[in-house]
Amino acid sequence: MPHPSVLLAVSQEAAHGGGPGWILRTVIVVGVVGAALLAWFLLRGYGQD
Repeated sequence: MPHPSVLLAVSQEAAHGGGPGWILRTVIVVGVVGAALLAWFLLRGYGQD
């Protein structure tokens, strides 16, 4: 059985929106925007003859 202070710390972190945090969110957003720009860059040449 974990120590009660560990359980309290985990419950407080969950209550304050714990989790991966802003770093993972930033990485995901930058990755999606980068993939969209890469797709645009690669696909724009197909429209030109």
